[in-house]
Amino acid sequence: MDSNVTDSVDRLLESWAAARPDIDLSPVAVVARLGRLRRIFEAELETVYAEHGLTGPDFGALVTLRRLGGDVPQAALARELGLTAGTVSVRVDRLVARGLAERRASGVSLTEAGAELFERVTPAHVAAEEQLLAALDAGEREQLAALLRRLLVSFEGSSAAGDLPRLGAVLSPAHVTIAMRRAVGLPPVAGLLVREVEPGGPAATAGLRTGDVLEVRSIAELHAAMRAGRLEVSVIRGVEHLRVTVPLAAGEAPPPRGAALHSV
Repeated sequence: MDSNVTDSVDRLLESWAAARPDIDLSPVAVVARLGRLRRIFEAELETVYAEHGLTGPDFGALVTLRRLGGDVPQAALARELGLTAGTVSVRVDRLVARGLAERRASGVSLTEAGAELFERVTPAHVAAEEQLLAALDAGEREQLAALLRRLLVSFEGSSAAGDLPRLGAVLSPAHVTIAMRRAVGLPPVAGLLVREVEPGGPAATAGLRTGDVLEVRSIAELHAAMRAGRLEVSVIRGVEHLRVTVPLAAGEAPPPRGAALHSV
C-alpha cells in the first residue's frame, strides 16, 4: 500500500470530505478510479488501433471474428459483443467496405486481408496493455484480476463449477439485494437475495425462503463456503437474523438464468 502517494481521486475525496463530512465516500474511491483508468486506457489503445487504420469498435469486431473462426452468424457476433443487431451490422459494414470481412449466406468471416491485419494489430494491442499495467507486478495483477472478476460476476452472473454441491436456489447479487430491500422499505443489506427456491432441494429442506438474504457478499464467497459439503450461513428474513445450516447435494449446477442471477 503506497500510503504516502496521492492521486487525483484523493484530492477529489479531500475536497468532498471538507464540503460534506457526513457522506461516506469510500465507494467513490473505487468507482472514480475505475472510470478515470478506463478513459486513460481507452485513449492509449485507440492510438494503437489508429496506427492500423482501425477504431476500437472495428478492433472488437475483427478479433471476435478471428476468435470464433469460420462463418459467424451476425446474431452470434452480436451476442459475443453484447450489442444490438443494428450496431453489429454497422460494424460489419465497415470491415466489409475495407475488404477485411465478407458476408455469406452462412455468416460473416474475415478475408485474407482481415486475417493478416489481425496478426499485425493483436501483438501491438497486447504490448500496449502490458505497458499500461507496468506499474503492477505479476502478483498484484493476479490480485486485481481476482477482485475485478468477483465484481464483474456480481453483474453478469456465473455458473458454478461442475463439482460444486447444489444449493437449489436462484440468487441475486448484493447490489440488487440492496435496491430491492430499499424499494419495500427494508434496511439495505449487502448479501445474496434468494429469488427462487427449488422444491425439495437442499435450500428448501433447510427452510430457506424467497426473499431471504444470505449474509454473503459475492457468489465467489458462497461457492468457497459450499465446497465443504454443507453451508452454514447467517440469513436475514425481513429484519430477523437467523442461522441456517444447509446439507448440500452433489451435482452439476445449472447455468445462470439471465444477467445478475446465479443458479446454485
